[in-house]
Amino acid sequence: MVTIQDTELKEGILKGIERARNFSKSILVSEVHQIEMMDPLSFYAAGKENFFGERFFWKDPSDETTIIGIGICKQIQSDQASDRFFHVEEEWARLNKDSLVDNSFQLNGTGPTMFGGFSFDPLKERTELWSKFSHTLFHVPKYMLTHVNGQSYLTTNVICTKHDDASLFEKIEAERRTLLTNVELPINQEVPMIKEAVEIEPSEWKDTVSSIVKGLKTGPIKKVVLARELRLQFNHEFDIESVLQKLYEEQRQSYIFAFESNGDCFLGASPERLVKKNGDEVFSTCLAGSTPRGKNKEDDELLGEQLLSDQKNLVEHQYVVDMIKTAMKDECIEVHLPDQPQLMKMRDIQHLYTPVTGKTQNDTSLLRLVKRLHPTPALGGLPRMEALEKIREVEQLDRGYYAAPLGWIDYQGNGEYAVAIRSALIQKTEASLFAGCGVVEDSNAESEYLETKIKFRPMLSALGGSPK
Repeated sequence: MVTIQDTELKEGILKGIERARNFSKSILVSEVHQIEMMDPLSFYAAGKENFFGERFFWKDPSDETTIIGIGICKQIQSDQASDRFFHVEEEWARLNKDSLVDNSFQLNGTGPTMFGGFSFDPLKERTELWSKFSHTLFHVPKYMLTHVNGQSYLTTNVICTKHDDASLFEKIEAERRTLLTNVELPINQEVPMIKEAVEIEPSEWKDTVSSIVKGLKTGPIKKVVLARELRLQFNHEFDIESVLQKLYEEQRQSYIFAFESNGDCFLGASPERLVKKNGDEVFSTCLAGSTPRGKNKEDDELLGEQLLSDQKNLVEHQYVVDMIKTAMKDECIEVHLPDQPQLMKMRDIQHLYTPVTGKTQNDTSLLRLVKRLHPTPALGGLPRMEALEKIREVEQLDRGYYAAPLGWIDYQGNGEYAVAIRSALIQKTEASLFAGCGVVEDSNAESEYLETKIKFRPMLSALGGSPK
């Protein structure tokens, strides 16, 4: 078991309480320890007993950074539709001002860090499906495990008020000790059986695609992304870590994420980065245009070559490239990207992919970049506002956090957001899987329907269903 002999945290908490009294405000105290290597899924599972509904999980495709949060030290949430990115940025800055941080490592994703995201469209009528998630929701965890550069770090975050005393440290120490003891317990890897799988109104969805195609031929809109839902029912509830384990095994090259709120959990394995910020360096991804993987190497290469020369997919991809390049140039002093897309091959699907890198201006924040980039034409359409209005009008699905920005940002302003696709919302013994496709004027409803079936596969497989 990991043990931490900690006098610094006690001193920090006492200083935090004194500062809270002097400043008449709550004070964040944060401390980082380097610890022996710890299995991320074991740490996530260890928090279930005392912090169910208050956990998050994040792993990037390169395995460079894995972050797991347990418990809620501070929550930032809002259902306002306007200025929501600014609101989060302002609240995050307010929390970090006057905070006491003991972090000698200064590595991204250690120390005060918040995880969460934004709904796809706060103007879309909300349904019961996403009632457990605010349109804007971020958690600053009490206890956070960070794997970075092959090392493990444990961050402990504490909110101190003027009413607290030394017993706060004793409570935190006991709570943390229990959590670290539970890390040694075995993980339940059993995935429940699917009792029923129901596609939500597939015929109506295809009719909507055909109707959109007709409108695109005569109207100003060039592309609309239309999503749909697959609803699963299981024979009993399951542990989220069992699904994360399957995603680890089958979708290791993706962003693997889980975000719990009030008993529900949104999780997935997305191939798509929205934006990453490391100091003044930023990275984004243009991902649009797809085809299945082949049955063998020759078939797979042929499908990839056809995708690289397919005019419909190339046009769709270029929409995304143009938009992201413009947004990045507005916020960066340098932007670099290749002239031609390449292939990104996942287990079930291959995409057209163009990486984008840039160097930011001094006043460009990560959340400002998120606001500029969301939604890209790969998730909304083009032009952006007209496409979003069309989605609100015709799409039956309440997307919630599907296809929305989800990720983390630390107290130094570094972090990363993925586009939350290839995802599902788990609610006790049920799960909603989401998939979408870009509809352009030469789209075919049946082909788009089959594309969404392929995009259901990663989560369907992880939840114990057939990937066919």
